[in-house]
Amino acid sequence: MLKDNLTKDIGVLLRRETEARILIPFIKNLILVLGKSKTLNILEGTIKKVAQEQGKDLSKEYGNNVNAFLKTLSFWTKDNALEIDIIEKSDSKLDFNVTRCRYAEMYNAMGINDLGAILSCNRDASLIEGFNEKATLERKETIMNGDKCCTFRYNFNNKS
Repeated sequence: MLKDNLTKDIGVLLRRETEARILIPFIKNLILVLGKSKTLNILEGTIKKVAQEQGKDLSKEYGNNVNAFLKTLSFWTKDNALEIDIIEKSDSKLDFNVTRCRYAEMYNAMGINDLGAILSCNRDASLIEGFNEKATLERKETIMNGDKCCTFRYNFNNKS
């Protein structure tokens, strides 16, 4: 299988925009054929599976601890895509808030804010599960849903 270096090369923001521009016409046509609920369920499941695999790939290359995960965040923050305030970092915990999200801004500008959560936010919990099977993410607020920030609360020793 061909190794996927696209995220490293162009960053996640440009990748998500490119993916969305290809996927949106396809998704709209699927909705006409299958209905909205069925289409979005398939899309959500597919995106989560892809994210989990991407998390596994990242952990193989960088390791699967908090410091390794912080290193990989550079792909998501490239081109000032996210403004992040780190609240707490330890060997088992990483808490931060995203105070600006250009992903949400991009999906809104494209007129697909309703799909932005599925195409981007939806990935985060699955990605961390793939990255570290003991890690979990709790997030109660997202900019995509209209909140003032995104609350990322990672626990790297949560599962037994």
